[in-house]
Amino acid sequence: MNNTKKEVIIGFLVGIIANTIGTLLYIVLFSDLGIIATFKAAIAQEHIGSLLALGAILNLIAFFGFLKLKRDFRARGVMIATLLTALVILYYKVF
Repeated sequence: MNNTKKEVIIGFLVGIIANTIGTLLYIVLFSDLGIIATFKAAIAQEHIGSLLALGAILNLIAFFGFLKLKRDFRARGVMIATLLTALVILYYKVF
């Protein structure tokens, strides 16, 4: 595997992890329910897309951090992870 693909994959994984941590952090800070109960309530009330979108805010920090460090391919991976999250959110909003 060449170095470019490796850097994009690392950025993608950082983007997915940042989104997960952002979502969990939002739930812990702002929800009165537990993590599982909040996810179940979000699915029942059709707000899971909004929950994922709020979690994706941490991707901004990762993206601009990689750009500042001149790690453009890692920033590209974070952007791909963000676009994947946007497609998941679109799926939950439409269907």
